[in-house]
Amino acid sequence: MFRLQLVPAGTNIQFITRHVTFFIFSVVLMVAALGMFGVRGLNYGIDFQGGIMIDVKTQGPADIGSMRSTLSDLGLGEVALQEFGAPDDVLIRLQKQSGGDHAQQEAVEKVKAALGTDVEYRRTEFVGPKVSEELFLDGVYAVCGAIFAILLYIWFRFEWQFGVGAVVALVHDVISTIGIFALLGLEFNLSTVAAILTIAGYSINDTVVVYDRVRENLRKYKTMTLPELLNKSVNETLSRTVMTSVTTLLALLALYFLGGEVIRGFSFAMIWGVLIGTYSSICVAVPLLMYMKLPRRAKSSKEAAEVSP
Repeated sequence: MFRLQLVPAGTNIQFITRHVTFFIFSVVLMVAALGMFGVRGLNYGIDFQGGIMIDVKTQGPADIGSMRSTLSDLGLGEVALQEFGAPDDVLIRLQKQSGGDHAQQEAVEKVKAALGTDVEYRRTEFVGPKVSEELFLDGVYAVCGAIFAILLYIWFRFEWQFGVGAVVALVHDVISTIGIFALLGLEFNLSTVAAILTIAGYSINDTVVVYDRVRENLRKYKTMTLPELLNKSVNETLSRTVMTSVTTLLALLALYFLGGEVIRGFSFAMIWGVLIGTYSSICVAVPLLMYMKLPRRAKSSKEAAEVSP
């Protein structure tokens, strides 16, 4: 039977001996990301800037592509459309117009003139800066809360040293994701925040798998040096890590190219997150353990019975 194996058995890549290079690259990446955020800032979407929301009902399934093309030619700035509950129900979001309430109303009239009378305008709302600020703060709290919860989880499951390594890797992933959005000027909205939270979960999943093997090997190989043990642990889990990343990327690439504009930002953030999360789990989280005083406990009688043939 044919079995796909992206990483050959017995692979022994020297990740740990190159940890200084990895650390330098990661530090440069985070400094560059913070620099881009400080200089260029983020291209905040309607969720964080405020704007106009129009709920319309079409006659039959809506042609989102045609509607987006029509509204994009009106010169109203950022325009986002998505199905809202049913194929004939569309939510239109426009960025906040400069010029006060009168300018917002003019933008709504332009949209109505462009779409004509074939659609039913069910509601029109103006999202002010106060609501947008609250949404932004909620997103920040969600990311910080997730990182703190992950720290507690890793701490209780393993040791505090593992928790520190996992959180450093997570912060690395979040900062680099923000940096790539600042660099490319991609829209940063609530979907991006959701992607960052998903990235945190994906990255910690990879990290936990490797950490679990490290903990097992710490009890199994009492005389092996720590760099050799860490490198062995990474290589033993490398096949699983690569296979998981590749299969996830295949789904995300399909979403990015075929999913349309609505989820393109989310898909891009996830693709970057899978790549940087895999890198940080192997090249950041594990090598950091070299600088921690990891305890090596003897196996309990129960654990010894489980691994004995």
